[in-house]
Amino acid sequence: MAATKKPAHKASSSTHPMEGKNAPPFELATADGKTVALADLIGKRGLVLYFYPKDMTPGCTTEACGFRDNLDAIRKLGAEVAGISGDSPESHRKFADKHALNFTLLSDPGNKVGKLYGVFKKKSLYGREFMGIERTTFIIDRSGVVRKVFPKVKVNGHTEEVLEALREIG
Repeated sequence: MAATKKPAHKASSSTHPMEGKNAPPFELATADGKTVALADLIGKRGLVLYFYPKDMTPGCTTEACGFRDNLDAIRKLGAEVAGISGDSPESHRKFADKHALNFTLLSDPGNKVGKLYGVFKKKSLYGREFMGIERTTFIIDRSGVVRKVFPKVKVNGHTEEVLEALREIG
């Protein structure tokens, strides 16, 4: 009797509904005020597209610095990185400058793209409910297909999870 081979990654019991589907197209302003489309970000490479709640907050800073510090490794695996939040291009510029961020930050005022990607959700903090971004990362291949989704991201160790997924996707 042959032994069944287990997957090398920590598979969850269910996949995200966007996995295997085309990533919703968008156009947003960068920290420099230029308009960029999803297709421009993908180009000939894949894309690690992450949604985060707010510039200059502790968790978002840790996450952004993790991507900054691992950008060379991510690029070697064939992908670029872009972050999206509802903050203004000016806020993104200050955030990028303060932390020497070496990838694109996109401004999503009104969270239109966040809604398109299903990450603008009802949240609660200290018993108060409000609408906000659920920290989520999407790995999109160069043909625009969502290959992996990380919902409800915990920032510690997240970059390593992304690198592992990029290695598996190839």
